[in-house]
Amino acid sequence: MGRAIGVWFITFVAVAAAFAFVEGVGFAGGGYSFDLPGVLGSDKLVPTLVFSAILALINSFVKPILKVLTLPINILTLGLFALVLNTGLIYLVHWLGNSFFNLNMFINSFWSALGASIIISIVTAILGAITGLNKKSRKSRSASQ
Repeated sequence: MGRAIGVWFITFVAVAAAFAFVEGVGFAGGGYSFDLPGVLGSDKLVPTLVFSAILALINSFVKPILKVLTLPINILTLGLFALVLNTGLIYLVHWLGNSFFNLNMFINSFWSALGASIIISIVTAILGAITGLNKKSRKSRSASQ
């Protein structure tokens, strides 16, 4: 449970960073009201938390399957198709969030979604390496040796 919350928090920070630096993605506003400054101010905190939770779940369960299915094209493109896959997952989470959770999220263009997916990937990789959440646990590592 602790690892899941850590992954969710890392994804939350990455999504907040992406929405802060990439124009063309974000939330149009909704029925949530919090008096916080900056990116997470007013009506953006709860939608960002929900969006990051959905993205963390999709990245944990759906993305590994899609990576295996798209392996041949990923090899042919020398790994660049992973960017397209990540962008597609951003669109999937956008659709899920707007359809089922009324997040009022917008994505203006493919390039905005691509920029957001690049920032999310970089931030999650860095924070995952710092916290050690992207490594196997010591128990599973010692059991496999």
